Amino acid sequence: MLLRHRPFRLLWAAQLISSFGDAATWLALLILTQRLTGSTAAVAGTAVAIALPQLVLGLLAGVMVDRWDRRRLLIASDLTRAGLVLGFLAVTTADRLWLLYGLAFATSAAATFFNPARGVLVAEVLPADRLLSANSLSETSRVVAGVAGVALAGVLAGEWTLSLVFVLDAASFLVSAALVARIRAPVAATSEGRDAVGREVVAGLRLVFGSRLLRGVVVAGSVAMLGLGAVNVLLVPYVVDVLGAPETWFGALEGAQVTAMVLAGAALAAAGARLAPTTLVSGGLLGLGAVVAAMAAVTQVWQLVPLLFAVGWMITPVQASVTTILQTEVPPRLRGRAQASFSTLVGAAGLASMALAGGVAAAVGVRNVFLLSGLVAAAAGLASALAFRSPRPAAAAAPEPR
Repeated sequence: MLLRHRPFRLLWAAQLISSFGDAATWLALLILTQRLTGSTAAVAGTAVAIALPQLVLGLLAGVMVDRWDRRRLLIASDLTRAGLVLGFLAVTTADRLWLLYGLAFATSAAATFFNPARGVLVAEVLPADRLLSANSLSETSRVVAGVAGVALAGVLAGEWTLSLVFVLDAASFLVSAALVARIRAPVAATSEGRDAVGREVVAGLRLVFGSRLLRGVVVAGSVAMLGLGAVNVLLVPYVVDVLGAPETWFGALEGAQVTAMVLAGAALAAAGARLAPTTLVSGGLLGLGAVVAAMAAVTQVWQLVPLLFAVGWMITPVQASVTTILQTEVPPRLRGRAQASFSTLVGAAGLASMALAGGVAAAVGVRNVFLLSGLVAAAAGLASALAFRSPRPAAAAAPEPR
């Protein structure tokens, strides 16, 4: 059992608590912005403030993760966010929206350092043959915690007060920091060979694009998100406007996908050592493309339930496998930069897709966007399969960039 491994158990519990608090806070911020302004543009501004730090700071965060003690970096990130989220209590009127934007950006920036540091630390405390199972369990737990956090924020927003969400989130970060502080493992980052930050960022990108396997993972993820990002934006208008279904269906749709993600994560955690991450990435993207393309042909909203259930079965294996590849195919000194580079490039593709979704849907129709998105995701899966089949030297055995 993975959870019998004390360092991983502490990291897993810390992630579970942090994910719960994050999900509750991000939804609370969108609700708070809507209440204070009644402006869709202002709500979009909050979403941008949350998403922007990964693009602006992601590559820098990877360098810092490789330079610093990962355990201390995780604790610093948690303690910083605990203080920042309490600042949202001061946002009580529309003229303080600037404060909300600033705090949202800062809080998300601190999270940008947390995620790659945690991924690197997991690879340091577990043997390589346990990583796929560990990442599957982590992805499943993150999804469940996120759903629970969103549900709590919705209840508190409707029945109590949003202020309580921010207080609980601050407490969750303190608990997470306390759990990470209990890890006793030799996790300090190496200080050898440090260069200027800019050169270290370039070294990380050079590593990613210099390895056929890593390049295949990054390109496949970015291309897939270029298609799938639009689906995230257009699902609501597709259900409500195109299919003419009531909003109450979203509970069933979300439930179908989350249930499948949990089941897939549990199955993968049990059988992870016997499966190839590269096969899971290629097969998962091909399957996602086929299912998303099929969503364009539905005529009744209930038909989306089994399709989203199928989507859920593929998302968790793809995400867990990508994380495992980035952990096992990269020299330890560069793991932070590799994970941060992947998150930044894929996040940029997703934001571009979401930004273009409305205009493309207006031009060709929502159904055609779903069809195009599915074809793009399937093409990403096919391209990754071709890249993974090509002969390659092991990335870990290659000389590290100076």
